[in-house]
Amino acid sequence: MACARPASHDGVDAASRLPFRRERLAYWPRAKAGRQTLNVEEEPSSLQTRFATRIIRNWSFDLSARFLNIIGAATSAGAYSPGQEQAPAAFRRHGLAEALASRGRTIRDHGDVASFRWRPDPSQPQAMNLEAVRHACDVVASHVATAIAAQEDVLVLGGDCTVELGTVAGANAAGARIGLVYMDFDADLNTPDTSDGAMDWTGVAHLLDIPGCEPSLARLGPTRPMLVAQQLLYFGVENITPPEAAVIRDNVIKVISREEALSDIEAATARAADWAARFDCVLIHFDVDALSFVDFPIAENVRRCDGLKLEDAAFALKQLTALPQWRGLTITEINPAHAPDESAAFARLNEVLADALG
Repeated sequence: MACARPASHDGVDAASRLPFRRERLAYWPRAKAGRQTLNVEEEPSSLQTRFATRIIRNWSFDLSARFLNIIGAATSAGAYSPGQEQAPAAFRRHGLAEALASRGRTIRDHGDVASFRWRPDPSQPQAMNLEAVRHACDVVASHVATAIAAQEDVLVLGGDCTVELGTVAGANAAGARIGLVYMDFDADLNTPDTSDGAMDWTGVAHLLDIPGCEPSLARLGPTRPMLVAQQLLYFGVENITPPEAAVIRDNVIKVISREEALSDIEAATARAADWAARFDCVLIHFDVDALSFVDFPIAENVRRCDGLKLEDAAFALKQLTALPQWRGLTITEINPAHAPDESAAFARLNEVLADALG
């Protein structure tokens, strides 16, 4: 895939509303906090119904030790080919639990709550394996909702990028006011009607409920859309298609580009942390496509574009997970078969996660 420069994102730091589905949204300022609440006129989703008694009314910033729930989403349903479904097992096989324990972290590993190996789906050429994608997200959402409602933390091991839909839907069901830092080389703002059938670069489009999305994914959570533009920050993004650039520009979605992150990772991370600190619940999406493949070959996408060094991503993750509002990290797009030395690669990744979450 070519690594063309994206269109300019002039004014990405201003606030804006999404133009689509505006009739469903109403914003009401909170007098003292200066925040906004989202009133969505939707029928309750199945997830909202199941967790109606667990909604958080007073979000706690208690920094005392919390359980870290590990949730495996061993699915490549939304990918271009098999491989990513093997990543959760590889993390565990190469010592993730031991690395976290060495930092004093108490974990609860729920195993792989969903599994699916990619296959062609000619019956739905624009949204391949849609039902498998939806099922995986729904199961992940249920586990995330339980953990966050109990004011515990979550580490979701993907799997392809669509897994993030489940993480966000679950946090929403727990009543959390979410800010999502999306660390990825790609914007994932395509819709099925403008994509090539792989669902994993449509994830953010479904979070924002852009017209053309699959309804069964867009309504996973208790609110639709699951996020509005002000709740999303891109970090390290570079590969943006013209339709995606238009959505970013028109809705003034905040962007910290790959170039900015490479130029000064400390300043870029400080900007991201400052943005995230306004939310009650900070989620981080870490797609390893953001990494330079030549420097650290582990991603599903093998393009030779210049990305973040692993140590740069590790620095950003450690700073962002240090925020008292942080509650969840989802890591995606890892293909163990692409590592020249699987054991060495996952040992490094597990140390990065342990340093960030320990």
